[in-house]
Amino acid sequence: MQELEEFVANHPKGHFMQAPMWADVKKDWKSHTVTVRGDDGAIKGSMHILSRKMPFMPYSMLYCPRGPVCDLNDAETLRELTAAAKKVAKASHAYTLLIDPDVTEAETQFLEIMRGLGYQLKSHKNFEGVQANFVFRLDLAGKTEEEVLAGFHSKTRYNIKLATRKGVTVTLGGREDLPRFYEIMLETGLRDKFPTRSLAYFERIFDCLGDHVRLYLANYEGEIIAGTIALWFGDKTWYLYGASSNASRNVMPNYLLQWQMIRWAMEKGCRLYDLRGVPAEMDENNPLSGLYRFKKGFGGTLTQFAGELELEFKPRSAKMIKKAIKVFFKVRKWAFLKLHRAPAANQAAAPQVPQD
Repeated sequence: MQELEEFVANHPKGHFMQAPMWADVKKDWKSHTVTVRGDDGAIKGSMHILSRKMPFMPYSMLYCPRGPVCDLNDAETLRELTAAAKKVAKASHAYTLLIDPDVTEAETQFLEIMRGLGYQLKSHKNFEGVQANFVFRLDLAGKTEEEVLAGFHSKTRYNIKLATRKGVTVTLGGREDLPRFYEIMLETGLRDKFPTRSLAYFERIFDCLGDHVRLYLANYEGEIIAGTIALWFGDKTWYLYGASSNASRNVMPNYLLQWQMIRWAMEKGCRLYDLRGVPAEMDENNPLSGLYRFKKGFGGTLTQFAGELELEFKPRSAKMIKKAIKVFFKVRKWAFLKLHRAPAANQAAAPQVPQD
């Protein structure tokens, strides 16, 4: 596993969701890793695949988040990885294999290779897929803190200074602080109307990822009013989760939290800081417009991924199961808001969306 971990960490297309450590977090899924080796015996391509059996059905879904990890123009490696994935599918009685690669629309050669292997491409504008199709990514390579700050929008720099001037401080939290973070996350989910992860899930992230993960807490007048979770792996850091209470949002804790996570990424020598998902474009009528403005203010580049690649093994069953999944997520959202008696939505300075 160490060889694979190092391969994924050091590869330009490496992603934490393709690392063996992420399999420990996703304990509700079975984990499968397929690799391809070169003539020298070293790994040259890998796919971390998660499988989950559908309730009341004999079929499983295969999901490869942000894979594969390889030279994306190497048709032979991609063919071998797909052949190995098909063996996993057969053993798992899978009806489909879903991949959302770390690939932009501009990487047309890879997309043509995958189409030739039987994959179908589906693209999304907002958060219809498993992973967001649009993210803001901040280039940190060779930059000083002053240079990174200079790239922020003037309003973002102002809000970072405002938080400090108002007395907001940021501290690193431990596993024992996760219950408070979860309380704020629940408050955020109710306000912005999305189901949240459980406390056990956040605890598992801490237990499995160790030094790769940090909990940042914003403190104001003796209270924790906001928190974020950042994840570092290889030469990248990701903004994983964020939450803010309804109180004291005018002191702009989210801006200071984000800046501290960016500083950690720089300390780790990362070339990239990923603020993760946003809607496709800035539209004031979109309820997520605040999220877009907030992340855009940190000077990152709006990156559009190509979308999801799907290889269906049982098309008829796949069509039926997809309809059932859509209904399930609608019911889950309704049940979450009903159970917790969601209050009327307050206008958010930086609304959050569930991602992982």
